[in-house]
Amino acid sequence: MDGQTAVVTGGSRGIGAAVAHAFADAGAHVVVCARDGDAVSTVAEEIREEGGSATGIRADVRDEFDVERLMEQAAREGGGIDIVVANAGVYHGTPRETPLTRESYSAFDDHLRTNARGVFATIREALPHLAPDARVLVSSGVVARDTRAGFGSYAVSKAAAESVAMHFADDIQQAVCVVDPGQVATDLTGGQGRDTADVALQFRWAASDADADTIDGTLLDRRAYRQATG
Repeated sequence: MDGQTAVVTGGSRGIGAAVAHAFADAGAHVVVCARDGDAVSTVAEEIREEGGSATGIRADVRDEFDVERLMEQAAREGGGIDIVVANAGVYHGTPRETPLTRESYSAFDDHLRTNARGVFATIREALPHLAPDARVLVSSGVVARDTRAGFGSYAVSKAAAESVAMHFADDIQQAVCVVDPGQVATDLTGGQGRDTADVALQFRWAASDADADTIDGTLLDRRAYRQATG
């Protein structure tokens, strides 16, 4: 990944922060964004202290003008964008305790606006700056495909995000795929699951070592990753 520029949304903590560190360790210049400006600046500073190259930018994926500025700055710094990780997401409520029967309209709207429309804005605003061989990774989870009680509009929004990714895969020349790392030890899972640093290796493989034609328009879950890497 030497000399490449990667943009990671939702990079202030959890999977996003771990992916940003992993990409920087592999030699990429990482542009990290999140709504919490202080937190994202801290992640970028940590990467630089470890000898990596990173810029932290406050941006809200719900605002396409924020995302437009994010991509423009990333492209200026790197002469283009080689990798985009659309990872920003929110969950309103407690996992497994937010059925659609009790979902508020405000939670439904913000899940869709952040988790689905935010993916659309991230890819759409990156398009003018993407290198011909760039890769776009969209973070998702099993609830997007396998219905499970109590995940409500969060699950709906992740299903929509996956659909956005697959349609972009058909519409643009760059490789676009969905990455599902399985259960990860984050706030969403109550700390249960795989370590984020281990998960970040799956994203790094998809962004660099995986065959672009093979992953384009596909779902890269944990099983597919393990089969491909042994």
